[in-house]
Amino acid sequence: MIQAIRYIESFINYEKIPVYPYEQFIKLERIREFLRLIGNPQDYLRCIHVAGSKGKGSTCVFIAYILRAAGYKVGLYTSPHLSDFRERIRVLQIACRKSHAAKPEFEGMISKREFVNLVRQLKPAIDRFNKHSQYGPLSFFEVYTALALYYFNKKKTDIVVLETGLGGRLDATNVVDPLVAVITPISLEHTDKLGNTLVKIAGEKAGIIKVLRSRIPLPVVCAPQEKDAFRVIKNRCSKTGARLIYVKKPDPKLKINLIGSHQSVNATVAKTAVEALSKIGYKIGVDKIKSGLNDTIWPGRCEVVSYNPTVVLDGAQNEASAKVLAEVIKSNFSYRKLILVLGISSDKDIKGICRRICPLADIIILTKADTPRAATIQQIENDVKKCLSDCSKQIIYTNGVREAKKKAFLLADKKDLILATGSLFVVGEFRNGKI
Repeated sequence: MIQAIRYIESFINYEKIPVYPYEQFIKLERIREFLRLIGNPQDYLRCIHVAGSKGKGSTCVFIAYILRAAGYKVGLYTSPHLSDFRERIRVLQIACRKSHAAKPEFEGMISKREFVNLVRQLKPAIDRFNKHSQYGPLSFFEVYTALALYYFNKKKTDIVVLETGLGGRLDATNVVDPLVAVITPISLEHTDKLGNTLVKIAGEKAGIIKVLRSRIPLPVVCAPQEKDAFRVIKNRCSKTGARLIYVKKPDPKLKINLIGSHQSVNATVAKTAVEALSKIGYKIGVDKIKSGLNDTIWPGRCEVVSYNPTVVLDGAQNEASAKVLAEVIKSNFSYRKLILVLGISSDKDIKGICRRICPLADIIILTKADTPRAATIQQIENDVKKCLSDCSKQIIYTNGVREAKKKAFLLADKKDLILATGSLFVVGEFRNGKI
């Protein structure tokens, strides 16, 4: 297992690089050429393709659990992971868990043995491709996406739910002809790569909307959007002949276990996506939608991991998500004081995140995840101080997430709330690290 992980980690990982020339390095031709070399596994898969800025992963998981409840064998590909690479590749099916058993956090995750065998099987093709490719060597995300597509085909999945990694137009997942495309809420993010306006970013996300080889109009389920973003998506649908299905507001009748009104939006989008599948022959009853939504588990997203003190983990990594998180905390929790553990990636909107979340805190513990993308304490500190009207708030500096977690628990009483956020890297380390 260790050798397989080291091999995968040997490829350039743009998830860990804050700044790089996006259009120069990210090319769909590269992943397409490699997939041809291994038999085009994507052509044998039936997929739902999901892009957006907020709620992509949650929407994917909701969709997957609904389809699982309906009796389908579901491939699920999401990113990033919290603590284990294998979280990204999962196959969900009713048979994989007995009704009386505890719900696993990452149900159907590829096993260590399967992962090792998969890497061993594809390594010769990867090495041969990287040696001779006119498009340059494969990246970490491209390799992992190829592994996932190959694995899902090998496992004979009935349907696959794919989350884009970055953007959509040039994303390695954009090699499939989906049954349904889904666009979750779009906001400003990755502005150095996707563009510095909502229109440009929406254009990249809408790149998953395409003319299918079958010439059948692609159903596109669109979450509530800002006007500029919606206009781009609508125009893209018109240009490609896709059928736009707009979700204007959340369905108040849906019952879910994930916390926050934003998850109601994600659940409604997921419900609408599977309803679109129903119209093309998939059998998904109302009762299966209800049970699937109720079964959905998604760690690290407004997740309460313990009480006395209450500990909440959320991977909010842009201003829009931080705003939603702040609203969720105010609406759903009571506490004496809030201790904020904050670490942010350097390529994110540090100022925007701080503006939304820092005013809630009584004590702010600044930290840095173990990744090259992490912003320095000094970078975060400057923006924290700018957005605080109360200069008397205590700010504590730490060298890593483990130290930050230890400080937070030392400072917290039973009636306090500890909130770790700003990055899924921080959430993953906090969640799995010992004090």
